[in-house]
Amino acid sequence: MKNRAVGILIIIIAILIGYIIFSFNRAMISIVDTACSHGPTCPMWGTIEFQTNVSIGIMVFIVAIGLYLIFFGKEEKIITKVKTIKTQIEPKKITKENYKKIMRNLNKDEKFVLEKIIEADGTIFQSDLVDKTKFTKVKVSRILDRLEGRGLIEKRRRGMANIVVLKH
Repeated sequence: MKNRAVGILIIIIAILIGYIIFSFNRAMISIVDTACSHGPTCPMWGTIEFQTNVSIGIMVFIVAIGLYLIFFGKEEKIITKVKTIKTQIEPKKITKENYKKIMRNLNKDEKFVLEKIIEADGTIFQSDLVDKTKFTKVKVSRILDRLEGRGLIEKRRRGMANIVVLKH
């Protein structure tokens, strides 16, 4: 709910509490007036006054909270679901101009794997990449994860195999 609506709801509840306090106070005064023969020196009058003042204090506090929410409460957006699907991220375009820059930022093994992907016209099974590079499956997987993190390639699951696709 928005803070303003909550503030209005709180003030309405405070008004209802005020009505209950007023009704209860009138009923108690009527009862004490008929039951107490001492007049104003009766200790029940002091109890009614104390409880009425405490109740009104609580009601004023609740109204203050409602007014604060109406006038000063900041709206906060609640994020219910965060989408982090990699396909929604704009991939880096590989052009001839930035190819040299990209290759300069890669280590020797990453360059070698990327060249094998390029030689295969930009699409290759991960298992074929393991065969062509003579690296272990784990090493190829880690290199591909780094390349995918840089936005250069994308791994797509196909049954029991991964297809590595060059992003361009």
